[in-house]
Amino acid sequence: MKKVFERPKSLKPAVFHYCPGCGHSIIHRLVAEVIDELGIQERCIGVPPAGCAVLAYNYFDVDMGEAPHGRATAVATGIKRVLPDRVVFTYQGDGDIAAIGTAETVHAANRGERITAIFVNNAVYGMTGGQMAPTTITGQATTTSPGGRVPLRDGYPVDLSQMLQTAAGAAYIERCAVTNPKNINHAKKAIRKAFQVQLDDLGFSMVEILSPCPTNWKMSSVDASKWVDEEMTKFFPLKVIRDVT
Repeated sequence: MKKVFERPKSLKPAVFHYCPGCGHSIIHRLVAEVIDELGIQERCIGVPPAGCAVLAYNYFDVDMGEAPHGRATAVATGIKRVLPDRVVFTYQGDGDIAAIGTAETVHAANRGERITAIFVNNAVYGMTGGQMAPTTITGQATTTSPGGRVPLRDGYPVDLSQMLQTAAGAAYIERCAVTNPKNINHAKKAIRKAFQVQLDDLGFSMVEILSPCPTNWKMSSVDASKWVDEEMTKFFPLKVIRDVT
């Protein structure tokens, strides 16, 4: 019988700890599939974040180096500069990359560091209870903004990918989602291109992926994906944000 589906070699046979309906599991698989297809497992190094994906080293079967909160792009920069023949990627949530890690990310992109950032945006601090994050959209209720985000009180949602659009060293930035098969297939293509940009030594690359968080949004998995497509994309539209390749 012809085998049509199997676990990627770059993904360990471990059970994910993520909540039902969370996008991390899908995104992990997409990254692993791309690593396999590019044949870079033996020279790939990942840098996981603080947050829901802090245990990513339990799942990716590649070399991993943990970073302090928000410092993944700084750690990845150091690894890449010492080992320029390696393929180095960060895996970060919005609380990690768009709050405490903003400065590191902006400067890594502007310097054109030859690294790839996987930015998972679920609009809340997921691991610590669903507090308001920089990416929480206007009107969105969280545990620390039960009445919804109010710009005059809380400020506006941070669009990190758009901020990086002006970074001279950024070669490729795209925003995708993992809410349905079409979007998932497209997200994989974007991840593959981001890694290829690094392999071609063209500069900094990043893929932002909008991901459902049913537990902290207090929605079913179906409603959470629908909310991403219908509400979250109003603030974070799916598109190629920068491509100079």
